[in-house]
Amino acid sequence: MEMEVQEHGEKGKNVMCQLKDPEGNDLGHPLYLPQDAAPKELQQIVNKLLNNEEKLPYAFYISDQELVVQLGTYLQKNKVSVEKALPIVYQPQAVFRIRPINRCSSTIAGHTEAVLSVAFSPDGQQLASGSGDTTVRLWDLNTQTPMYTCTGVPLCLIPLTGEGIKNGLLFIDKMKHIGHKNWVLCIAWSPDGKHLVSGSKAGELQCWDPRTGKPSGNPLTGHKKWITGISWEPVHLRAPCRRFVSSSKDGDARIWDVSLRKCVICLSGHTLAVTCVKWGGDGVIYTGSQDCTIKVWETSQGKLIRELKGHGHWVNSLALSTEYVLRTGAFDHTGKQFTSPEEMKETQVKHCVALERYNKMKGNAPERLVSGSDDFTMFLWEPAVSKHPKTRMTGHQQLVNHVYFSPDGQWVASASFDKSVKLWNGTTGKFVAAFRGHVGPVYQISWSADSRLLLSGSKDSTLKVWDIRTHKLKEDLPGHEDEVFAVDWSPDGEKVASGGRDRVLKLWMG
Repeated sequence: MEMEVQEHGEKGKNVMCQLKDPEGNDLGHPLYLPQDAAPKELQQIVNKLLNNEEKLPYAFYISDQELVVQLGTYLQKNKVSVEKALPIVYQPQAVFRIRPINRCSSTIAGHTEAVLSVAFSPDGQQLASGSGDTTVRLWDLNTQTPMYTCTGVPLCLIPLTGEGIKNGLLFIDKMKHIGHKNWVLCIAWSPDGKHLVSGSKAGELQCWDPRTGKPSGNPLTGHKKWITGISWEPVHLRAPCRRFVSSSKDGDARIWDVSLRKCVICLSGHTLAVTCVKWGGDGVIYTGSQDCTIKVWETSQGKLIRELKGHGHWVNSLALSTEYVLRTGAFDHTGKQFTSPEEMKETQVKHCVALERYNKMKGNAPERLVSGSDDFTMFLWEPAVSKHPKTRMTGHQQLVNHVYFSPDGQWVASASFDKSVKLWNGTTGKFVAAFRGHVGPVYQISWSADSRLLLSGSKDSTLKVWDIRTHKLKEDLPGHEDEVFAVDWSPDGEKVASGGRDRVLKLWMG
């Protein structure tokens, strides 16, 4: 067989190959493929073997390296032995393609302190930001101007009747305040787009109506220290969206019901601050903590069902392989709206569409979780299968600040204080590439909806766009005057938002 590879100029010389899915399962029996077979021919074979009515695009990998040339050329160049069947992993690609972001379309002033968080709505049509100035702002993406400033209102007028009342209104000395009184540290949209929740340094949470910018009731209080994370219950599990979970420096996570406007379950068990929280597609909640553990909770009574141990220092960040479909619910990259008369059973439609999208994305494989830590390492877990990690992912030279699965679940990206962004195989946890170019710690990363591009924001005041196929820098985006704390790529792929210490919000387009 090795002679055949070396003599690939001769006709009729074939290589025995075994096609595998990203989980490592064989697709049919080994095949003898001609050495002039290229990705185009392999795509035809995979579509045929999978009986795809609609032909789908695929990328092909040999030993985690993408095949972009003819099989024989690749084997000769890499001196690959083919004494046994050559494993070729096929990975489905998005049928749509996102244009790379390459210019700043607007710089919008408004916040009077640093912008600490930015988040697009699930359909990509609205944008929210949270700031050190204690406000949440909603932005008009069409005019690229501020739409609502969610500051809350002091309730100084209470309508009453009786003695000492003037014009039916009673002025009270001690004003009750709806809204935040301290830095807004995190914000999160419900997957149906109906609610926006913000969490502050004072430990309170506030729910807002994105259509009006008005608060939906009083602040939700219960946490004793600042809010570190917010995650909504997936819409395919319950529609309309009512429940979300918050994590706090006080060591607890709390489940809230926006209809009841109260905390319904308190998840206590961590011995130090809870730094991050995710509500999984299977209905469990994951919390990461400074006590070095990740805990898994069921959500009907708040019982601890599993503890994931392995990190030697604080857990900073958690990411789920299904995160993109959990975030976007029933909305796909087209931002389809459910408003026509035939679709007025909106809740039911959204529930069904979201469930279908989740099941399609997850496939037969268990939901995967990745954790990033102050110990410079990451772990890949399959919590439904085992309490032991699937892989330990090493390579960063400083703490891992942010981890994020690509929308298709095939890649994991990690941002670190070592100034690099690293790319890993999302199924095996194997290291793929390092993206170097930032000259300061990388604070946050975000994926394009087609999983082909990765965005990073850094202390060095720049954003950078990286190409996942070539492992090269695609776009360098200077413009901010100081550290970039927050970045988000809209789920429809059209826009990027960024914010930081310079107090402005920037919108970027392709």
